[in-house]
Amino acid sequence: MSRKMLICVFTGFSSGLPLYILISLLPAWLRSEGVDLKSIGLFALINLPFTWKFLWAPLFDRYTPPLGRRRGWLLIAQILLLLSIPTFGAFNPKLDIWAIAYLATVVAFFSACQDIVLDAYRRELLIDAELGLGNAVHVNAYKIAGLVPGSLSLILADHMAWSSVFTITALFMLPGLIMTLLVTEPLLRNGAPKTLRAAVVEPFKEFIGRNGMQSALTILAFIFLYKLGDSMATALATPFYLDMGYSKTEIGLIAKNAGLWPSVVGGLLGGAWMIKLGINRSLWIFGAVQMVAILGFAWLATASHNIPLLGLVIGVEAFGVGLGTAAFVAYIAHTTHPLYTATQFALFTSLAAVPRTFANAATGYMVEHLGWFQFFMLCFLLAIPGMALLIKIAPWNETAASQTSSTL
Repeated sequence: MSRKMLICVFTGFSSGLPLYILISLLPAWLRSEGVDLKSIGLFALINLPFTWKFLWAPLFDRYTPPLGRRRGWLLIAQILLLLSIPTFGAFNPKLDIWAIAYLATVVAFFSACQDIVLDAYRRELLIDAELGLGNAVHVNAYKIAGLVPGSLSLILADHMAWSSVFTITALFMLPGLIMTLLVTEPLLRNGAPKTLRAAVVEPFKEFIGRNGMQSALTILAFIFLYKLGDSMATALATPFYLDMGYSKTEIGLIAKNAGLWPSVVGGLLGGAWMIKLGINRSLWIFGAVQMVAILGFAWLATASHNIPLLGLVIGVEAFGVGLGTAAFVAYIAHTTHPLYTATQFALFTSLAAVPRTFANAATGYMVEHLGWFQFFMLCFLLAIPGMALLIKIAPWNETAASQTSSTL
């Protein structure tokens, strides 16, 4: 646990907290206050900033605030998040649903800005030999951050007003803010872009030039589709548990913990197994586990109130997601050119967030018309196209290294 790895713990926690507030705590609050599933599903559109963050990512490369190019922008984003999150508690979901939607979009924008800078900072902080471990630490701290809005905050909501819950939850941004003040600005190894045009254009030209237009479009399609089914299946997870008759305390104590730790273990084991399997075969094997695990939710939708079954289904699905995410993040990092990490990484992660934004916005309507069981079966089928693209993206008997060397 070096100083750099400790910093990665804080970057992961700071990055994950606001997102889990939006995708976990906010739906639980709205559902518990009587908001219908269609409206809750449409709230997925508030994540649009995560989808389009690559558009303004070059600004953070080009311009430098007083505290530094990375630390300055990071401090601004974290202060804005600390101030805006408690504001949710001032609204009534039944009377102020549009105001809540606007505020959630603002919080998502600040969170997306923070992610852009954190990804760039982490890439510049770590040397190449530390990237694997550093990103694994970051991702797992990101998941652990979900314990706050997904577990602690739900338990608190059974005992205090929601305004207090949002204030307490927002205070967990303070560790990341303190980290920003204490760390040093990373050295510029390749220099900052000289013009805004260079910051915007060059990363895209390099990606297309390295892969060719057809291969580049195939890569982007794969990034969009690989986690589509799983993302949709978990979009309304908390409302699903509530509709199945589980209390907020049961969800906080059982469901969220059963989902967190298998996901962390899956991520760590996935990283270790990739050393032997390689990225390509890991994408195949881990993706298959991730896809099949969706069927557990369909099983849960037909079962009666059963705490052990709830923990088992969520744990298996989370383990599959942990494996799939480990391979997926490794693939994205491998596809990114070192000279343009910030903008290209923002582009790829933005595209990966599209299902969470657009497709997930329709999940409420799907559940209303299909029911929970058929909805989860549809999510399983939607996971197949991403797996099929592996034939082109990551052939079983070809290594990622050989693919890269042939295109550079």
